[in-house]
Amino acid sequence: MQRYFVDEKVGDSFTLSQDDSYHILKVMRMSIGDKVEIVFKGKTYISEILGTSPLVVAKVVEECSENSELPISVTIVQSLVKEQKMDFILQKATELGAALFIPLVVERSIIKINGKENKKTSRWQKIVKEASEQSKRTQIPKVLDGINISQLSSIEGYDVKLLCTVRENTKNIKNILSNIGDSAKIIVVIGPEGGFTTEEEEILICGGFETVSLGDSVLRTETASLFIMSAIRYQSMR
Repeated sequence: MQRYFVDEKVGDSFTLSQDDSYHILKVMRMSIGDKVEIVFKGKTYISEILGTSPLVVAKVVEECSENSELPISVTIVQSLVKEQKMDFILQKATELGAALFIPLVVERSIIKINGKENKKTSRWQKIVKEASEQSKRTQIPKVLDGINISQLSSIEGYDVKLLCTVRENTKNIKNILSNIGDSAKIIVVIGPEGGFTTEEEEILICGGFETVSLGDSVLRTETASLFIMSAIRYQSMR
């Protein structure tokens, strides 16, 4: 059953957005009487379509009990990469349970977003919304505006702050994750295709980030976040 997120509930009915209404009527070819899953404030409702003009209106038939979110809250700080790679990272990391994304502007970033922040962030937010619907999540990750290394170094509110690196004598992520509690808040920083500069790494280390290895292989930047999310998801399984 197709899933959609809404921001408002009036009584036992929902009015879907213009984009979602278009998807329901023109892409999915649904009509009055068909049922959809609607998520509102983390709760899922099986709802029946009652009206379609101009927007889809659906009424609650049944409230579902489910918990598809990871107990560990994971923030992915992704250094800016080319558009297709960034889209892939956002989509797949959302499917695996990431809670928040922070784009990071670094010296070796291939692309720049100067003057395009609002447009980019809006597009990325749409990607994670659609990925959340597809993967049957009950929360949509937030995509923040891009920040720089200095801003990232002073970020607070996390139990564990990790910096992915290829430095020697660095702790393995397996050992770190094995000591993390179920309700921990983790932030993980991933570099661009060319990696961080030594200066950038030192700034983050001084800011309380712990360097972590993802194993003996050197992973592409678009692979690193998926490796991390998969490892955390596996660690969280009960």
